[in-house]
Amino acid sequence: MNDLVREEYSKNGYLTHPGLLDSKQLSKLLLEIERISGENTLALHDKSRLEMEPNQKPEGRLVRRIYEPCAHYAAFRELSEWGTLLDVVETVLGPNVVLHYSKLNMKPPAIGSVVEWHQDLSYYPLTNDSSLAVLIYLDDADLANGCLQVIPGQHKNRLLNHTRDGYFVGKITETIDESAAIPLEGVAGTAIFMHCMTPHASIANRSDRPRRTLIVSYRAADSFPIYTGDATSEQERFVQLVRGRVSNTARFTFQEFSIPSQKKKTASLYELQDLSRT
Repeated sequence: MNDLVREEYSKNGYLTHPGLLDSKQLSKLLLEIERISGENTLALHDKSRLEMEPNQKPEGRLVRRIYEPCAHYAAFRELSEWGTLLDVVETVLGPNVVLHYSKLNMKPPAIGSVVEWHQDLSYYPLTNDSSLAVLIYLDDADLANGCLQVIPGQHKNRLLNHTRDGYFVGKITETIDESAAIPLEGVAGTAIFMHCMTPHASIANRSDRPRRTLIVSYRAADSFPIYTGDATSEQERFVQLVRGRVSNTARFTFQEFSIPSQKKKTASLYELQDLSRT
């Protein structure tokens, strides 16, 4: 079974795991999201923990993203350290695994923001590409409410250009074959294990249903950050070993890597991609 998992992941740059979470686990996480979101509004919210949907009234309560849920909230931290989840991660990354970051993308009904084509590794340069994101659908996800879309097999190629006029804009700026993209629809509880070099995107949520997705990123312990200044320190704040041993050796697989230099500091992918449209 592990060989088949590795083969699928290596071939396509992702693999799907329907039913990773059961209804009881989902209910627990959704209740926690409601508690975290609470009474926050666009006008008044903790910007260190939440990002609100911008296109709403000041009293609007639609949350766009929850930052680092696995660092701040026990229910999500427990999930990120769950043996069943880490067993799959270990199958493709090896026995020594580091939790890199986490986030909750909310995509509220009829307003949930678009995410344009990008590769995750462009945001956080590493010494090698042994890194993945686990995307767990907390709601049923389809094209109507903005499920993940990927271009299979492209993780084996180079890192695509994410810059414009010399500055990192957080999205692919060269021509890609979007006709090769496939939507990864799935019921709540489905997990997608996605290689850090796989191009992916999602359209806006135009349905009357939410599409909440937990994203937990892991990397091999011998995959170290390439220092880019304050951004690296910020990205590494919540990194922790979750399986195996700490590595005292960095493994290098890149001859060169594009450093993401931003024209203006932004809080998230959403803000960075929004700026690229102006």
